[in-house]
Amino acid sequence: MHKFKILKNEKGAFRIQFVYNSEVMVWSENYASKASAKNCIDSIKKNAPDAAIVDLTKEETGSGYRFEIDEAKNGETFIRFRASNGEIMVRSETYSSKSSAKNCAESIKKNAPEAPVEDETDIA
Repeated sequence: MHKFKILKNEKGAFRIQFVYNSEVMVWSENYASKASAKNCIDSIKKNAPDAAIVDLTKEETGSGYRFEIDEAKNGETFIRFRASNGEIMVRSETYSSKSSAKNCAESIKKNAPEAPVEDETDIA
């Protein structure tokens, strides 16, 4: 089952994860407020389904909300979801194959809109 998680670190910052079963597919940077983390989730739910997948390793370009496939320093590939203002919202782990990175983006496009949100910030 796909779901979003809202987490809080030891310094009080909030972040989100999109998870399938127990595997973290993508995660966000830290946010100062829980409201900002929730806004990130809402934006992914709304904008990911119609977002383009742009392969930066093939010098493709894009604008607006988009998934970007890029190459890490170790030669593996990863995805990030970029907002229309250019800000990176979430990124993935690295994958040994580009097809796995693309599958991650496709899964988010398909499953994010209906994914439940678990707020783990109040758990001791």
